Amino acid sequence: MSDSAMPVTAQTLAGAVRAAFGTDQRVVSLTRLPGGSRKGAYRLRLADDSTAVAYVWDDAENYWPDSGPGNDDADPFAPATGHALFESAHRHLRAVDVRIPELYLSDDTHTYFPADLAIVEDIRGPGLATILRERAQRATPIMDRLAAALDRMHAQTSPAFGRPSAIARGRLPDAESCEELVFDRARTDLAEAADREPSIAAAHDRLAEALAALRAAVAPRTRYALIHGELGPEHVLVDAHDEPVLIDIEGLMFFDAEWEHVFLRLRYEDYYSHLQSRDLDDARMAFYSLAMHLSLVAGPLRLLDGDFTDRGAMRGIIDHNLGKALRFAA
Repeated sequence: MSDSAMPVTAQTLAGAVRAAFGTDQRVVSLTRLPGGSRKGAYRLRLADDSTAVAYVWDDAENYWPDSGPGNDDADPFAPATGHALFESAHRHLRAVDVRIPELYLSDDTHTYFPADLAIVEDIRGPGLATILRERAQRATPIMDRLAAALDRMHAQTSPAFGRPSAIARGRLPDAESCEELVFDRARTDLAEAADREPSIAAAHDRLAEALAALRAAVAPRTRYALIHGELGPEHVLVDAHDEPVLIDIEGLMFFDAEWEHVFLRLRYEDYYSHLQSRDLDDARMAFYSLAMHLSLVAGPLRLLDGDFTDRGAMRGIIDHNLGKALRFAA
């Protein structure tokens, strides 16, 4: 995080660009990319007309309340922000041959800018969200390649769950299992959502009963898969060879693959058949579905407490998941 507030400009990133690309290189123009609620992403156009992207982890770029560096990284659901999580995730995904932007410069010493910084490959062209919406014929082979990448990730397992960097340091979640952690989190999400949404408040007791019943049906497990955790279409870019490129990777963790698949099923809808796995536990899928919907109501409501700019999109996420959650209370 930052030592002091400094605007992100061609001038303030000049030293970082020279370190990444050579002393003759300079920034001609800089544009902040849309989206992103925990870090700033800026497209840099360089003197030779090439481009790159700068990631900046600064308090000024973080729209989420209470998600600074003091959060416990042993909790895989703590806010996924920061240079250390990015570097760890980058290493793990490269190790399993999953396509991510090339890393040109990584600095958490604040040598070049008074905030943690990375400069990465710029993947141009339409992202997967646009392709799914506008170019369905092109989407099929890309989705199949994304499925293969997910298979490689999920084949990497650990006897412990949590963020890889935390596990490596022996820092494990307090919960004894993924389902226990999800259950505790879902009850918190339910309570917070009930405080702000009258329809959730009216159904609170029935939703709490549904959560408990679904949790009770989940059998124990002792190995966990490497998952992205929030792999919506907006977190998949597509390179010039139609290879899917994963971004916003800081939330990478060892966890139940069902948690990933519940999110994928929710976000990809008609295209989920390309990603669907036969090695999933139905009881976990049902339990995690309700927990995920509650999370996607409570989380965006927390975000709207701040000054996040795209409030209409967040409200849309809330309303969609509100309806899905309430079906469990019927």
